[in-house]
Amino acid sequence: MISLVDKIVRHHQHSLPFVVYSKPNSDTVLGLFQQNDTLFEVHDYTEKGFVFASFDGSQNYIIPENASEHCSEDWIANSETIPQNEVDFGNDTSAQANFQNLVSKGIQAIHTGEFQKVVVSRKESVALEHFDLGTTFKKLVAQYRSAFVYCLYHPKIGTWLGASPEQLLKATTNSFETMALAGTQKDTGEATVIWPQKEQEEQQFVTDYIVSKLKEVGSEIHVSEAYSVKAGTLWHIKTDISGEFGPELDLKKAIQLLHPTPAVCGVPKAISKAFIVANENYNRSFYTGFLGELNRNFASDLFVNLRCMQMENNVAHLYMGCGITKDSNPEKEWKESVNKSMTMKRIL
Repeated sequence: MISLVDKIVRHHQHSLPFVVYSKPNSDTVLGLFQQNDTLFEVHDYTEKGFVFASFDGSQNYIIPENASEHCSEDWIANSETIPQNEVDFGNDTSAQANFQNLVSKGIQAIHTGEFQKVVVSRKESVALEHFDLGTTFKKLVAQYRSAFVYCLYHPKIGTWLGASPEQLLKATTNSFETMALAGTQKDTGEATVIWPQKEQEEQQFVTDYIVSKLKEVGSEIHVSEAYSVKAGTLWHIKTDISGEFGPELDLKKAIQLLHPTPAVCGVPKAISKAFIVANENYNRSFYTGFLGELNRNFASDLFVNLRCMQMENNVAHLYMGCGITKDSNPEKEWKESVNKSMTMKRIL
């Protein structure tokens, strides 16, 4: 029987769409291998398959169950870990200056009352001598066990890989779960993680926004205490949020309310999104969009497309973002973006 990695290589060579993915803390890798190269769109979120949607909401695609071969393979947890020493890809001083200017612009807009928080990001391209899609995906699965790890290819979209720590929405026919995730610091090996005021505030903005939006349409919203959670070598603050679907709230409506979340966009959403589009000077495309299972086995399991990269002719395009509040420091935010870039650079 052909292995999943061989299947990835073969499908890629034949320019046929596929997605392979593993859910957080799972030993099983699942795959959908589409049998034609049609680009299917999502219309009302009753479709079944694997959805892949852009940040700006203009592209909502699906690898449909009914046009694909389904595969699953158990990959026993691999003890091989990638060295955590810093990988030096050189320091791009002009990229640093541009990003710090963008952060400063965001802070200034917060002080003039345009919004409370904005998430700004950057794109970095790394040239590679040899790139093997199957091997890279295997490394990602082995290294980021607690993340949603995926590799998706479509000849009309391109090749994307990622290891996201953030769930957008988990839903069954009548209930849903989501999360607020914000704040970032490197793992120093200390037993207790201490969070500065700036990170706590950022996390509270995200939680309050999501809860207020869901309360408008959902019933019985439950919110946990905030707690620290580790993703790879980074720590974040997380709050669990859950509730019931009602007459005013279905899957499509919940997705529209949540996406893009304040953790990848800002608060309030529309104004911070307009600032991002006007000032980032590049197209995020599917970075900070969402992806995952749509109505598979009567449930949807969707994640925010973070810690990801797009492959293009032996060049890896990496994407990193930082949440900006009134207390942000441009140099610190640059360093945080460099830390986030290491998720993918270690794999490469």
